[in-house]
Amino acid sequence: MSATTQRTSGLGGVVVATALPYYEKASAPAGLAVDLDRYAEHCRWLVDNGCHGVGPTGSLGEYSSLTDEERRAVARTAIDAVGGSGTVVVGVHGVGSHQAGRWAEAAAEDGADGVLCLPPTMYRANRGEILAHYETVAAVGLPVMVYNNPIDTKVDLTPDLLAEIAQIDNVVAVKEFSGDVRRVLEIRERAPGLEIISGADDVVLESLLMGATGWFAGFPNVFPAESARLFALATSGEVAAARALYEPLVAAFRWDSRVEFVQAIKLGMEQVGRFGGPCRPPRGPLTPHQHARVTDDMARAVAALDSRAV
Repeated sequence: MSATTQRTSGLGGVVVATALPYYEKASAPAGLAVDLDRYAEHCRWLVDNGCHGVGPTGSLGEYSSLTDEERRAVARTAIDAVGGSGTVVVGVHGVGSHQAGRWAEAAAEDGADGVLCLPPTMYRANRGEILAHYETVAAVGLPVMVYNNPIDTKVDLTPDLLAEIAQIDNVVAVKEFSGDVRRVLEIRERAPGLEIISGADDVVLESLLMGATGWFAGFPNVFPAESARLFALATSGEVAAARALYEPLVAAFRWDSRVEFVQAIKLGMEQVGRFGGPCRPPRGPLTPHQHARVTDDMARAVAALDSRAV
């Protein structure tokens, strides 16, 4: 296989890292209970609007703020909602391989199409520990998308390390969130069998043009049809049309790479008439300044899309 040829894993396309709705309930953690009915409707809405699948229990889905029972219920809800009509890639992040492996086993039992997995969280693992972590998760048998998010984990899955990880059976893709689009070509050169999935919304067009074959995305929670259209244009070589659609959205998309990405995307959902709602601690509300900035960036994006529709 040449350095410029990639297999596709079946985990590509626009897979939405789904935001999670809550409703007020005094007995629930932080007074907020997971609204599974609303979540199921949201997953179906995303696929009905052209997205290829959903990713429950990821960072945007506030997995670390859920009880074990809630976390599995969310994953099962997504699988039941879109199974057969869309791909479901379940987040199985854990502080160690024994936790991540257990979540991968649950995802396999529940019928997921694949899993998304960070390196060990809350601990700066070394190279050997990272490889052992992914070997444990991959041994479950589902296709594994490794997740490079050096901002949150303090572990950087560099192209040379990914070349080693790619040798593990069932590791098929990487969600690349370093923000460095130069890595797309280097990963293709060093690990040509590994499918590259853009993980940051504000470099998605650049990544797709360099050879990424998927987008594990945040802002399609707000703009699913437009995001699916952007992906189709970029991957079919219609660069000018893709750029014309992308540029007005980038200011909003930049919030996907900021600390307050969950709150910002939920606010964006509210601005287009969807339910976003609050987050569980430790995430708190946006500051007034952040709220105003998100509102302004979203308003400009919506106005640009409305003008295209006229």
